[in-house]
Amino acid sequence: MAVTYDHLTMVAGWLRTPEVVRWWGDPAEQHDLVRGDLDHPDMDQFIVASCGRPFGYIQCYRLSAWNSGFGEQPPQTRGIDQFIGEPEMIGCGHGAAFIRQFVDALLEDGTPRVVTDPDPANQRAIRAYEKAGLARDRVVDTPDGPALLMRRETMCELAPRAFQS
Repeated sequence: MAVTYDHLTMVAGWLRTPEVVRWWGDPAEQHDLVRGDLDHPDMDQFIVASCGRPFGYIQCYRLSAWNSGFGEQPPQTRGIDQFIGEPEMIGCGHGAAFIRQFVDALLEDGTPRVVTDPDPANQRAIRAYEKAGLARDRVVDTPDGPALLMRRETMCELAPRAFQS
């Protein structure tokens, strides 16, 4: 479900959990960013739920000058960031599952490539992204420091030119 202003209190609570703070940083700053992006045309934000129970957050954005460290990407490439806000849901495979489902839908709808940039030390997130089908690309410099660029693209992007129809 799309994030609304009604979800901001729940998201604020998740942003204060130790695992989210560890990788996302200052909860107040991140909350201001989430709130500020609610009406931004290049950002889509969603609450992730299982059996009707909200447990996570995912954002999907058009690449911009902020992401220039990602290098050249196909037009309409989308970036994603996510977290699980309910501590008991971490380490159960939920992250990889909802990331795969989300990325599958983007690719089926015509997005040529999806990228993400976890901290290279965040091995749990990297494993989840790999289980969701994203591949390690390279370490890039971002305004937040070094990040591991990971990507997944449509099969047409992966196929050798001679075999594309």
